[in-house]
Amino acid sequence: MGWWADRKKKKEEEKAAKPVASEKKAAPVKAVDSGASECVADKEPVGLAAADLGPLLPGAPPNGKVNLAIYWAAGCGGCDVSILDTNERILTIGDMANIVMWPIAVDGKEKDIAAMEDGSITVSMINGAVRNSENEHMVKLLRKKSLIVVSYGTCACFGGTPALANLVPGGKNEILDYVYTETPSSAAFQKKYSNVKPTIPQTSTTVPEGELTLPSLYDTVYSLDQVIDVDYYIPGCPPMQESISHLLKAVADFAYNGVALPPKGTMVGVTSKTLCEECPRKKEYKRIVEVKEPYQVDTNNDQCLVDQGILCLGSATMGGCGAKCTRVGQPCRGCYGPSPDVQEIGSSAFTAIASLFPVIDEDPLMGEDKVDEIMSQIKDPLGYFYAFSMSKSLIRRSVKEGGQ
Repeated sequence: MGWWADRKKKKEEEKAAKPVASEKKAAPVKAVDSGASECVADKEPVGLAAADLGPLLPGAPPNGKVNLAIYWAAGCGGCDVSILDTNERILTIGDMANIVMWPIAVDGKEKDIAAMEDGSITVSMINGAVRNSENEHMVKLLRKKSLIVVSYGTCACFGGTPALANLVPGGKNEILDYVYTETPSSAAFQKKYSNVKPTIPQTSTTVPEGELTLPSLYDTVYSLDQVIDVDYYIPGCPPMQESISHLLKAVADFAYNGVALPPKGTMVGVTSKTLCEECPRKKEYKRIVEVKEPYQVDTNNDQCLVDQGILCLGSATMGGCGAKCTRVGQPCRGCYGPSPDVQEIGSSAFTAIASLFPVIDEDPLMGEDKVDEIMSQIKDPLGYFYAFSMSKSLIRRSVKEGGQ
């Protein structure tokens, strides 16, 4: 029996031996320390070094090419583009894999995937959050047809920017009403063409050629593992080339040499450090008396951005990116998700920053008015502290008074 069949049989035996888990239960996320470049200052790993992938064109694995599916859910498309950041290594992927679905690159259809045998897709890389009925249908279909599912990118891992829609109290109806009736261009259209009743897209309509349908928008945006079982995670907005190389190496070692895959739940492309520990800027833990935006400060120096009054989420964010943003004077926004030592990134980062307000005994006393003044300088607190992680936050979504 070949290793493909062995792998499939093992999956079936594991499934039969365990009770079916709730689809809403998130897979455990484990941080792994990978080989990394060295920081001259302390000789500790900083960021993630790319994996050694061997020959550029290794040929098909002994038992034939693996099947690879890539699906784009609720996201911006940057994750799809990041796969092309493998540069010439895209040839390695093509050499070892049949790409059975990749909406921006190949002509794989939903009906083609549905016709495949369960478990016949070796790896499905799913990026984007689950925002509507089509997203849910497709990720469940790919889970059924795949041996391995990878949550690829921040939106899939934590909800990402789309999940900020969870903060709209009225949910999908309020969003649709605003987009199609209140924005200037839409309001002008409605006034000119739909005086009696606003024209808002419906989930289905009948035309002479038949019924046309659109996906149903959900009130809540979900991370991938809140909808299906996930095997591996790669954070990043978008994931970096180094992270992709580690995933590619794991799949190649598995396909060509039968090397065991990492433990289920592994987060690929991260280190056990926080981004703050990877950042080369010098931190003095100065008190924050004024919140500033990067454009208001000359960041062309080696000082910690927080010490200069710029909000940065590096203290609560998982390391692995090598602090690429802070190195060029831009604060961390938390796209790698929470570090292993914090429960959630938003509240942890907010607490760390608030602790720098001068309210301790050694400093002049700060009254509530001064605290309010500093806080008012943060233009969008929820959007800032939860820019990438709302689906995995303790808040999850806003509700109307009395519940929703």
